[in-house]
Amino acid sequence: MTLLNKTLPEERRGKLKHMLAQGQLVRAIEAHNGLSGIIADNARIEGQDADGNQVVREFDAIWESSLTDSASKGHPDIEVISFDSRLHTIHEILAVTKKPMIVDGDTGGDPNMFEYTVSKLERAGVSAVIIEDKVFPKRNSLEAGTTQTLQEPQAFAYKIKRGKAVQMTDDFMIIARLESLIAGLGLDDALDRARAYLEAGADGIMIHSKSKDPSEILEFAKRYQSLLAELEMDKPLVCVPTTYNNIVEEELKQSGFHIVIYANHLLRTAYKSMLETARTILLNQRSFEADPMCAPLRDIFDAVGFLDVKEKDRLDESNKNTPVIIPAAGRAPDLEKVIGNAPKAMIDIAGKTLLARQIKSLNINRLTDITVVTGHGKDQMRAEGVSFIEAPDYEKNTELDSILAAEDKMSNGFIMLYSDILVEYGVFANLLASREDIVLVVDNSIQYLDSVDGKATDYVISRNKRNLGRRAINFDYQNTIAKIGKKIDPALATHEFIGLAKFTKTGAEQFLETYHDVRQNLRGQIQEAEDVSKFRLTDLVQEMIDRGFNVHYLEIHKGWLEIHFPQDIELANELFVSTTSDAPQIPTP
Repeated sequence: MTLLNKTLPEERRGKLKHMLAQGQLVRAIEAHNGLSGIIADNARIEGQDADGNQVVREFDAIWESSLTDSASKGHPDIEVISFDSRLHTIHEILAVTKKPMIVDGDTGGDPNMFEYTVSKLERAGVSAVIIEDKVFPKRNSLEAGTTQTLQEPQAFAYKIKRGKAVQMTDDFMIIARLESLIAGLGLDDALDRARAYLEAGADGIMIHSKSKDPSEILEFAKRYQSLLAELEMDKPLVCVPTTYNNIVEEELKQSGFHIVIYANHLLRTAYKSMLETARTILLNQRSFEADPMCAPLRDIFDAVGFLDVKEKDRLDESNKNTPVIIPAAGRAPDLEKVIGNAPKAMIDIAGKTLLARQIKSLNINRLTDITVVTGHGKDQMRAEGVSFIEAPDYEKNTELDSILAAEDKMSNGFIMLYSDILVEYGVFANLLASREDIVLVVDNSIQYLDSVDGKATDYVISRNKRNLGRRAINFDYQNTIAKIGKKIDPALATHEFIGLAKFTKTGAEQFLETYHDVRQNLRGQIQEAEDVSKFRLTDLVQEMIDRGFNVHYLEIHKGWLEIHFPQDIELANELFVSTTSDAPQIPTP
């Protein structure tokens, strides 16, 4: 089911290198949107060879082409499409596929832009980027009569060095594309450039040609093997047989090529079919004659996962007792004059502890599998109907480490609730009703309130800022977060994260895989954290956003109260004392 693609960036990123290490010829085909990505991912044929052996043939990788991405958006291949637009397409394809992706990086821009490109692609789980040694802005290589200007080899080599320097893992590859044959500069120039780029750290070479005769690229492959032997290297060679399309893969492999890219064929096929269908409808003034050209709707439904959605809709998700994790290990220095050395969760609010009131709200929503992570004042923790576990080294760690102390409760999805907030029953009900994989509850009243001294607010910037000047319909699926953190300029913030979030099974898998990848592979500053030991929940959420995961939000403007200062305790007592209900209406903080 494409809505539940379980291939995470760290799982996908190293697949290409693994295939190459096995000595297989990697067969890649282009994709320019999610649907073509599904085709590239799933297309296969089965049969028998001449000896009667079973043969299964499919594509091994996906080529995200600049030409087809640009053309699918109605623009020429001249680097006019922004990188962020390209990145949107890349994420769209990655979200519904599992095979490794090779990205056409055009010229890579200047070294600074290329560093940005490498960082974004690697985080997204892309396996390789191929950049060509033309001068920006490039012109497509295959159109006759187009002037091609190449960059100086040393300048291009420097760009490669810069890109390799910002890599965070060994899985990602930077491959240099040689345009010498396209520009008419010959094999010697191509080999000189290959030497310079390999010595600069390139992980492979792609040789490009628009000749219909493959002889020159075969000659290059032969001389390339000699170059590798001289340099004592083993770096893959890539070809794109768009024009010399009469040569078969086995011959290319025997000649020394490791990756074959079919670079634009799905888009070209789609264009021809769409044009023919449109003309047929115009000719006949009805669609009957065009139907044989069209796939059955059910095939499309099946490909994109709609039939799986139908099956899933039969399940009653609302009755699931989702585990709740309450991290309550930290101290409360701003409240010590009132509560002494007691944990914040044990604050008395009108005759009941803060934790007891949280449990009541959860239980009313049929949430009874509650785990409280303790640390400071653990011996003073008391509550019925919950499990207590201790966070190791809680004084040195962050709230994220406390949350992860309950990792064994996360595998099928979970709810995270900060231990210092009171939340109305209805907020939990609305959160449970949300269908997205990751949902954070946020308050939009932050836009109208001054920041509070001494409080480290978790600011949020939404991806789709509302137009406050007119009425509009806002759909839940559009409510996604672009930025989250404590260091965001309050003037730019659209919301505040209140400390309540829901993760489905898929969301929990994304959460845990990203967390463990960061822990194992990243060093130095990560988002707002100085290093991994200071890594907080908001840093992890931002890292997930940067890797292309959608983090949605549930917007509120009242119905919760954070207990951070003594005056918050006074307000909470007033609210609960003034009503006979266990759930008073909590105003905007």
